[in-house]
Amino acid sequence: MGRKFFVGGNWKCNGITDQVEKIVKTLNEGQVPPSDVVEVVVSPPYVFLPVVKSQLRQEFHVAAQNCWVKKGGAFTGEVSAEMLVNLGVPWVILGHSERRALLGESNEFVGDKVAYALSQGLKVIACVGETLEQREAGSTMDVVAAQTKAIAEKIKDWSNVVVAYEPVWAIGTGKVATPAQAQEVHASLRDWLKTNASPEVAESTRIIYGGSVTAANCKELAAQPDVDGFLVGGASLKPEFIDIINAATVKSA
Repeated sequence: MGRKFFVGGNWKCNGITDQVEKIVKTLNEGQVPPSDVVEVVVSPPYVFLPVVKSQLRQEFHVAAQNCWVKKGGAFTGEVSAEMLVNLGVPWVILGHSERRALLGESNEFVGDKVAYALSQGLKVIACVGETLEQREAGSTMDVVAAQTKAIAEKIKDWSNVVVAYEPVWAIGTGKVATPAQAQEVHASLRDWLKTNASPEVAESTRIIYGGSVTAANCKELAAQPDVDGFLVGGASLKPEFIDIINAATVKSA
């Protein structure tokens, strides 16, 4: 049994009630492979988590876009892992490049967040990825390894972690890592996990790609042996997200 294909939709800071209900309707009516072939998780803004969770088809799940690094308390504007568990939200995205860049989240802070979220029973989509300057300097793997190492130092059990490789230069830019570029980094990441976690962790952990994934490029990306799915930004707000979910059939064929 191979790694089950995983497709996440990160809605970021988008949507008002009418738009959110329209997206949910599209998802509910979409023809997609069964849940034993593909795991689908969508991540609306916090305020819409309950409504999306209550209206979304049963086999799709929801994720929060972030959570606090420890137990709740005097942390205005933050949401704790315990609150998400209480709401029945099973997943959380942590370490997204926008939070790293715009809010100054360090590798170590992200590692602490991942460990705490897992300790409270959440499943984690942990994001790693390099900037354009870092790629052009030839330091892609150094950057991605350092980001992954900060997580690996804090956790032992990887069974509830999906690693999302998101080259920062490809997020929302329309630029996409070529299938060969994506495969190269994913394979290197898997090798890193094999050496630094265990061969079992390397074999079982899903490594998904994020960065301007569309209906036009998803099948070619999905065909790469170490690409286990996608974390989709802008396209997850559109009907083409159904096409991206259906790229899972490339793996199951």
